[in-house]
Parts: sequence; C-alpha cells; structure tokens
Amino acid sequence: MYKMLIILFGGVALLSANAHAVPRGELLGSTCMSCHGPGGKSKGAVPNLAGLDKGYFIKAMQDFKSGARSGSIMKRHASGYTDAEFEQMGEYFSKLN
Repeated sequence: MYKMLIILFGGVALLSANAHAVPRGELLGSTCMSCHGPGGKSKGAVPNLAGLDKGYFIKAMQDFKSGARSGSIMKRHASGYTDAEFEQMGEYFSKLN
C-alpha cells in the first residue's frame, strides 16, 4: 500500500511539473536573446526577432544553415537546429510584440 501511494503521488507531481513546462519554441528561442535582446527586442545593430513573420524567420534560418545567407556567426548557430525547431522558434517570435 505504501509503495502505491508513493507511485501515485510521484505521478501527480510529475504531471503537475509538466503542466507548467515552457513551450519548446520559447525554450529554443531563449538562446537567441543574448544577441537579439530580451524578448527578441534588440537595442543595437542586431535585428529584432520580436514580431517577425514566421515564414521569414524559417527561411532566413534555413538560408543561414545552408550558407545561402551570410552572417558572422549565424551559420554556426543555425546548423545546430532542425527545420522543425526553426518552425517552433518562428512561431514563438512571431507572437512577441
């Protein structure tokens, strides 16, 4: 009986922890904030990502990854992501104001 209670409460704790999980696009996009600014709003010469069209973001990242678009460090960053991850990040940034 004691073991069943531990399993039951452990499962409830796990479910409640996942209920507040950060969306994948936001988690992936957080790595961009050190250059592109908090909330994707740059204060300098680096482009803003907040409110960027999702399709534009995805295409730009694919182009950085393939080398079709040049960037000082963006090819290295983009090479670490899949197209599905570009879509998740594009969705996240498109919803920021």
